[in-house]
Amino acid sequence: MSAQLTGQRPVHTPEHAAKAPRQPPVVVVVTLLTALLTVLLIAFAWPAARSEPRDVPLAVAGPAPAVAQVEQGLEQAMPGGFELTAVPDRAAAVQKIEDRDVYGAIVLDPRQPEVLTASAGGPAVAQILAQLATRLSPETPAKVTDVVPLPADDPRGTGLAAGALPLVLGGIAAAALLTQLVRSGAKRMAGAVAFAVTGGLALGAVLQFWLGSFEGSYLANSGVIALSIAAVSLTLLGLEWLLGRPGLALGAAVMMLLGNPLSGLTSAPEMLPSGWGALGQLLPPGAAGTALRSVSFFDGAGAAGPLVVLTSWLLAGLVLCGLGAVRSQRVVRTRPEAEAATV
Repeated sequence: MSAQLTGQRPVHTPEHAAKAPRQPPVVVVVTLLTALLTVLLIAFAWPAARSEPRDVPLAVAGPAPAVAQVEQGLEQAMPGGFELTAVPDRAAAVQKIEDRDVYGAIVLDPRQPEVLTASAGGPAVAQILAQLATRLSPETPAKVTDVVPLPADDPRGTGLAAGALPLVLGGIAAAALLTQLVRSGAKRMAGAVAFAVTGGLALGAVLQFWLGSFEGSYLANSGVIALSIAAVSLTLLGLEWLLGRPGLALGAAVMMLLGNPLSGLTSAPEMLPSGWGALGQLLPPGAAGTALRSVSFFDGAGAAGPLVVLTSWLLAGLVLCGLGAVRSQRVVRTRPEAEAATV
């Protein structure tokens, strides 16, 4: 009779104990969770807490002595905060802003100084420049003009800033689900591309037509989003195909813990700690954010570099998938030989 029928407890032999998986001590689990929580806090809070201007490109129009005086004053107020470029007049300053060469400009008109901003290029930088307007000429306050403003439905740019997380999570979720639910590698890749297209159209529609966070061409904006999702998802699919679950976890951690906080969408890449902003622009979330600003508000000016970054990640993902397919074929070929050798 079995132990259940006799009411006796089952006897655990040494063989059963050896087969049972060993559970990690509670102390180890708590330590790992604490470390994970600390890493998450550092990843998301540190860039925001250390946000300040660092070599922010700025144009200055006016006589050479006045430009030098402004440069000296800005250096005293915010050391290393701005990188000034002299331009001949206001029109040249506006052109620099619209070409995304600078974030704003100071026009030193003796009658009425003016500070030109572009909140669509970076609301945080525009706010700092507006605050500087009161320091330029205490007797005659400078006029503040937003050359490239954000949409009236989203004047603070919160929709675009908040959209960075869904972009990353969408790519990670696509890779995770496809690897679990779809066995064929080719079908996984096709599913990732199809999801990128539908996801780009859906997110673009919400951000542009519902929240009013975008302007310009809906298809262009959606295309940038789709390219970003495809770059993330295909890269993670390739890592999982090649390295297994550790590869997927590594890729997801890079995109989430580095790419999202360092994207600069809530401020600007030049507002992040030195060097980290540049790194963020080499990752899909940062490149996507800059490309979206350029395509949506600046008629594509300044979008070439970010689009090259996104395309490079997409191609890297395809290469990783190809390497994963080659590895899978080798495993399939060597398995019958190994089984025959054991017979």
